[in-house]
Amino acid sequence: MLLNPLNRRRRLQYNIPIMHGAFPIVGHLPAIVSDLPRLLRRAEGMLGNHFWLDFGPGGQLMICLDPDTLAALRHKNVSSSLIGEMAPEILGGTLVSLDGSAHRRARDGIKEAFLPKGLTAAGIGDLFAPIVRARVQAWRERGGVSILPETGDLMLKLTFYLMGIPPQDLPVWHRKYRQLLQLIVAPPVDLPGTPLRRGRAARDWIDAQSRQFIRDARARSTRTGLINDMVSAFDRSEDALSDDVLVANVRLLLLAGHETTASTMAWMVIELARHPDLWHALVEEARHAGTVPTQHEHLPQFPVAEALFRETLRLHPASSLVPRRTTRELHLGGRRLPAGTRLGIPLLHFSTSSLLHDAPDQFRIERWLGRVEPVGPIDMLQFGTGPHVCIGYHLVWLELVQFAVALALTMQESGVKPQLLNDAEKGRRFFPTAQPSMKVRIGFS
Repeated sequence: MLLNPLNRRRRLQYNIPIMHGAFPIVGHLPAIVSDLPRLLRRAEGMLGNHFWLDFGPGGQLMICLDPDTLAALRHKNVSSSLIGEMAPEILGGTLVSLDGSAHRRARDGIKEAFLPKGLTAAGIGDLFAPIVRARVQAWRERGGVSILPETGDLMLKLTFYLMGIPPQDLPVWHRKYRQLLQLIVAPPVDLPGTPLRRGRAARDWIDAQSRQFIRDARARSTRTGLINDMVSAFDRSEDALSDDVLVANVRLLLLAGHETTASTMAWMVIELARHPDLWHALVEEARHAGTVPTQHEHLPQFPVAEALFRETLRLHPASSLVPRRTTRELHLGGRRLPAGTRLGIPLLHFSTSSLLHDAPDQFRIERWLGRVEPVGPIDMLQFGTGPHVCIGYHLVWLELVQFAVALALTMQESGVKPQLLNDAEKGRRFFPTAQPSMKVRIGFS
């Protein structure tokens, strides 16, 4: 555990213990990033269900491991604004950081474009299918890949195409996006050449391009990708909103559509390599259909692919923790929390909790097959609950089932299957997003 051995003093805040071992400036971040599950288990064993962790520049968050915590995701006296305060440079003003009427108005302005009907009308499935198929064919021909960099690059390309970015402009968008990501970890030093300065310049460039996309969508009747549909829905909404809201959420689409989905995609391939029987079941299902699904109405034909996606997201959640703040006094897990308490809701803990799932440490797609009950809030933890259910849920659902089917169809044509070439557990990262190591390699033979 990467904890500070010199910090052993027991301290309390709101009568809740603060986990020892924080370092100056970075707090518990080294342990959080390298092995958050182990840190949570250790803190629970020493301090109980309630404790504080230090997220360095992000400040301290109170962690509650009681299942009652999940109710905070929908509680009227719990705010999402803390997300924007912890990452103001890239998430401020976006859907994930807004509450109440501001959130409803912004969401209502663009949600039509992300529903199955809107995605089908925009031809998103037809756009994605050949791109995904071409990429996995390239993997087959190479015989082996470092899976996370490959899925990351694929998802970035899909997101750019989703936005209607011309192919010749992709290289500069790749570069600006990488610079934008520096804002997540940039030290607060605003000097020429620093990550903060480069990240802000990239954000301003992306926002300016987004404004131009918006102007073009309004000026032309031709479709320019999902941006066109977002603008149309936005302009039809009853509440007049500033274009700043639309620009911020175009930036959110770029961010949310890449890292978390790429991580889930990589883990899907890893689990297929670990479970040969699952690979054979997926191949048989894909061969029976004979084609990659392009619309949501096709997805019921692929229960194995969908179960693979849902079980991967459960066991390997892409978001390990979400921050919230209490706006009034709240009782959580038997403790009184005053207004203004900064909460960290550990999705990673609940996704693999024995209180919520049978055999939680086992990868079992059977828990999703043959279900008669609909997918519920516990099953949807990674996509949020209540008013903050991820607006991109239907898009991700389609993308990942498409990917699984395309992978199976492409590899079975040559009689090859995915094989894990090194330790997938070594070097995992758990924060700010959770993902396998960049060095995990998959062979196809």
